[in-house]
Amino acid sequence: MTRQHSPVVEFAGVSKSYGSVRALADLTVRLHPGETVALLGPNGAGKSTTLDLLLGLRSPDPGGMVRLFGTSPRKAVTESRVGAMLQSGGLMEGVKVRELVGLACDLHPRAHPVEKVLADAGITAIADRMVCKLSGGQEQRVRFALAVAGESDLIVLDEPTTGMDVSARGHFWKAMREQAAQGRTVLFATHYLEEADAVADRVLVLHRGRLLADGTAADIKNRAGARRISFALRSGPASGPANGTANSTVNGTGNGLGNGSGSGTGDRSNGYKAAAETEVRAHEPALRALPGVTEFEVAGGTVRMRSADADATVHALYGLGLYPRDLEVTHLGLEQAFLAITKDAEEQHEQQHERQDAGRGPGGDGGEVAAPRKDHDDTEVAAV
Repeated sequence: MTRQHSPVVEFAGVSKSYGSVRALADLTVRLHPGETVALLGPNGAGKSTTLDLLLGLRSPDPGGMVRLFGTSPRKAVTESRVGAMLQSGGLMEGVKVRELVGLACDLHPRAHPVEKVLADAGITAIADRMVCKLSGGQEQRVRFALAVAGESDLIVLDEPTTGMDVSARGHFWKAMREQAAQGRTVLFATHYLEEADAVADRVLVLHRGRLLADGTAADIKNRAGARRISFALRSGPASGPANGTANSTVNGTGNGLGNGSGSGTGDRSNGYKAAAETEVRAHEPALRALPGVTEFEVAGGTVRMRSADADATVHALYGLGLYPRDLEVTHLGLEQAFLAITKDAEEQHEQQHERQDAGRGPGGDGGEVAAPRKDHDDTEVAAV
C-alpha cells in the first residue's frame, strides 16, 4: 500500500482505564490524508484521553494499538510529523511573540519562515509584544503558530478557538482550510458545534468512551432522524381581515384607522397573534397526538415541533382540516442532532445499569463504577 493511501492515524481496539474507571472503550478508527475531522462529545466522553493517546502522552491498555504514519505516536512526534495545539501547558514568558515563534521554527526540521508563520496565525501585529501581556485569544493564536511552525503532516487541535473573537475565529479556520488543502490531516476537538458543521468533512462523536457516530455532519444529522416543523395556524384558507384589511393596517396604509398613521397597527397585530395562539391551544391535543411528534411548543401563535417522521406528521396535519401557514420542515442542526443522539445513548446506558442492578440484587459486588470522577489531569472521565 502506498503512503498516500495509508492511514495517517489508526486506533485499533484501543481502551484506556484509570483504576476502575474506563475512559475509552474499544476505539477503532482511521484518519486519512487531507481530512479535516471534528472530535465531539460531552464532558467526560474521552476526547482528551483520545488526544493524549494519539500524541503519545499516555499508553493504551494492553491489547489496543495506536499508530501514526505506520509507527508509534512518540516516533511520529519526534520526527516532527505532528503539530499540536493543546489547552494545557503555558507559554514561555519573558520573551516576545516573534522570539517564541522563531524558536519553534528553529527547532522544526522543515520549518516555515517566521514571518509566514506569524502571518498565517494572524499575529504579525502583536509579534513584538511580550508573551506575558497577551489576552487569552491572542495566546491561542500563538499556540496555533507554534503548531504550524513547520511542515507537519498531522495537526491536532484541542478547543483551538476558545477565547478568540469572531474575526479571529474566521481567520483561524481560513488558515486551517489552507492546511487541509495542502494534504495535511487536521483533527480538532471542540464544543463549538457550528464550527464542526461548517469546517469538518468528517465528525466523530464520543460518548462515555465509546465511538457513537462517525460520518459527515449531514450523516450525523440524518442519524438523529428527527426534523423540525414550524407553522402558524389558521383553520381555513387565508381570507377576510387576515389577508385584506388587516394587512393594509399593519403596513400603516390607512383605511382610516389611526388617522392613517399606523397607530392602531400594534394593537391589531397583537390581536391577530393572540387569536392565532388561542386557535392553536384549541387544537393542541390533536397536534400533540400527530404521528411522529416527539417535542411540541407554541410561541406567539407559531407551532414548533420535532418529528421522527415529518412526512407522516405533515400528512396528518392536513388531515385534521387545519390550514398551516409558513410551513417549514428542516433537518436538525448539528448541535440538535448531537444532543439527540447523546441523549438516546445516555438513556440506553442508564437502562442497562438498571437491568444490571436488578440482576445483581441485594449484596451484589457493585460492578463497574457508574459515577464520573476526575483523572489526574482534571479531565472528567465517565465510567461505562
